[in-house]
Amino acid sequence: MSTFMANNTIERKWYVIDAANKPLGKTAVAAANILRGKHRPEFTPHADCGEFVIIINASKAVLTGKKLEQKYYRRHSGYIGGLKEVQYKTLMATRPELAMELAVKGMLPHNTLGAKSLTRLKVYAGANHNQQAQSPIAVEVK
Repeated sequence: MSTFMANNTIERKWYVIDAANKPLGKTAVAAANILRGKHRPEFTPHADCGEFVIIINASKAVLTGKKLEQKYYRRHSGYIGGLKEVQYKTLMATRPELAMELAVKGMLPHNTLGAKSLTRLKVYAGANHNQQAQSPIAVEVK
């Protein structure tokens, strides 16, 4: 029996995940697995065999525990005193799409494969999205 090796002829489907009243992390895990292609029987770790993911209602995602007050999104410009901190309470109120993208990005490989997979992620704060023509398949987060 030979091992299947995925190549570039893979057909990519579209999936939609509703993040309303679901934990941010569990939604991100579901999205990262689909983006990476781990749900497919022909998954190949070194090949890009993932699919497209649309996350809707990112503004209604839930952070459990005290993460809203205690967790910070930090970035640094590279200059002295260039640290910027944003509390997740503020981030979820102003830019919930960024919070979801950061969570998914952290769960993907930190190489060119992960960067390529991240381009197939579409995140929307509300319930409307622009990909109705692709007829996405609904995925339930457990």
